[in-house]
Amino acid sequence: MKLVLTCEHGGNEIPTKYLPLFKDAKVALNSHRGLDLGALDLFHHLSKLASFSNIQIISRLLIEATRSLQYPQLFSEFTKNLPSKEKNEIIENYYFPYRNAIENKISRLIEKVEVLHFSTHSFTPVWMGEPRNADIGLLYDPSRMREKDFCKNLKQQLLLQSPALKIRFNYPYLGIADGFTTYLREKFPENYAGIELEVNQKFAFQNKMDPGLKASIFKALEICIKNN
Repeated sequence: MKLVLTCEHGGNEIPTKYLPLFKDAKVALNSHRGLDLGALDLFHHLSKLASFSNIQIISRLLIEATRSLQYPQLFSEFTKNLPSKEKNEIIENYYFPYRNAIENKISRLIEKVEVLHFSTHSFTPVWMGEPRNADIGLLYDPSRMREKDFCKNLKQQLLLQSPALKIRFNYPYLGIADGFTTYLREKFPENYAGIELEVNQKFAFQNKMDPGLKASIFKALEICIKNN
């Protein structure tokens, strides 16, 4: 099994051309809306386990790299009113290059080996006034036994490393919702497993993830890869 590691919401950069659209958006860009706090730090910590890794540092407020082109909120309130020509330019310059690089690498790897695509994300501790009741979420497609078994094993290994963690499956989002892994499952029905790791942002400080948690995730993932 070869690990492909990605981080779709790693940064909150806005290309110079589009900065005027975000002149009053500093708070949004630096919040969970602009990036997944701590996810890039975790990505870098895990990267030595990967055969291939890639990050998106352009903010999701420019374009949502993990969603399909048909997704209603592909463009945020800052970009949704752009003319179609400019939207298409953003898609061509910042959406497809990121996704195509990953898809093409998986396509080459999958001819020889099984691929585990592991995507690092984080989630805000409170949503719509309600606390999220998990430390870690593991998102997968329940109909794909390879993904289901891998997540069960990963949860077991994580709890061996850090017994106090509250780990939930397909929380706070569903693994089959509109997303990059969902698209890639259709593209690669065999020898592909797509797992999204969601970490509660209460473990992130100044965009860095808790060192102990990073170590636990690294060790658990390393063991699970070796056992597959």
